[in-house]
Amino acid sequence: MVSILSRRKTDALQRYLDYNATCPPVEAALEAMLKAAREAPGNPSSLHWAGRAARRIVDDARDRLAGFVGADAGSVVFTSGGTEANNLAIHGFLAGQKPGRVVVSEIEHPAVLRPLERWAESGWEVVTIRPGRDGVVSADAVAEAVDDNTRLVCLQAANNETGAVQPVAEVGALCRERDAAFLVDAVQVLGKADVNIREWHADFVSLSGHKIGGPKGVGALLVRRGVSLSEMLSGGGQERKRRSGTENVPGIAGFAAALGVNDFSTTRPIRDGFEDALKQRLPKVRIFSEEAERVPNTSMFCMPGLDGETLLMQLDLAGFAVASGSACSSGKRDPSHVLLAMGCSHGEARSSVRVSFGPENRPEDASALVDELVRIRERLMTMAGVA
Repeated sequence: MVSILSRRKTDALQRYLDYNATCPPVEAALEAMLKAAREAPGNPSSLHWAGRAARRIVDDARDRLAGFVGADAGSVVFTSGGTEANNLAIHGFLAGQKPGRVVVSEIEHPAVLRPLERWAESGWEVVTIRPGRDGVVSADAVAEAVDDNTRLVCLQAANNETGAVQPVAEVGALCRERDAAFLVDAVQVLGKADVNIREWHADFVSLSGHKIGGPKGVGALLVRRGVSLSEMLSGGGQERKRRSGTENVPGIAGFAAALGVNDFSTTRPIRDGFEDALKQRLPKVRIFSEEAERVPNTSMFCMPGLDGETLLMQLDLAGFAVASGSACSSGKRDPSHVLLAMGCSHGEARSSVRVSFGPENRPEDASALVDELVRIRERLMTMAGVA
């Protein structure tokens, strides 16, 4: 993996703790991308030798990804990332359906919630499900919302902010019984937990390469065999006429090469140690979804009385890269919609910070972050005259 932990910013060691936003590329991915760009420069749709070489790379990557997640190779549609994959599933599926109901959790990524706003504006009924205070959506609540008119249910496998794992297998079985299609946004679990389209009873599963050490700008949508999907990008009919456009051969090669390289299980003791130390030294801190099953690397917490944006800026100056929620919404000043859905106050949501560890992190990174958070709090409270 390309190390970004050793460079210095002023006098502070830079520590990258934002793996949920993106994972630094692994060497295998970089090598595969360079090799594909050099040795297979042809268009994979061309019939000559250069095109066939590029096509082999795409097909091999498709086979590798399908085997990794327990899907058929024909179900893999390569996209530009998780956002396009979610949009393709939602727009491509609903375009071929009679207007009806869509059931979705309130804590989904904007790449799911925003496309559904368009369908709600055009007359579709979009029913949202709130999670419990632990950040987990109840399968029973989904069951109550799914009726005979429900066309699609959307539920992420794990939340990108809190890391809370959702009951996708249980909801998927329910959808199969009720004859409703099921979309699982699995962007945050790939590489951190098992992904299996069959066990989840999923009709669509969205994935992204850069979350596991592959390149940015490439992802995939898994489509269950026999499920109808209208093409959203019209053109040359690539990806079995489900996503036109010349395939990103180097990106696809890098995505496939990154599969299985990173072991995020090593981050669990680091994350748990971080939270234990944080609670010991800052007793008023609240860790979100602490009581729920979470992906092993994620910790989202709030420090009452302190503004999250100020904390982020102070941590950045000290060399720590952390986040306040979804990187895809980083330009917004609104409080986290995920935390608000969990019943948090606006103040708690605005004082929240997300830390997401990666395979390159070590316990000393977590210890240094706790030390810095304590220093920042003491400094800010002194400045406010309440220390």
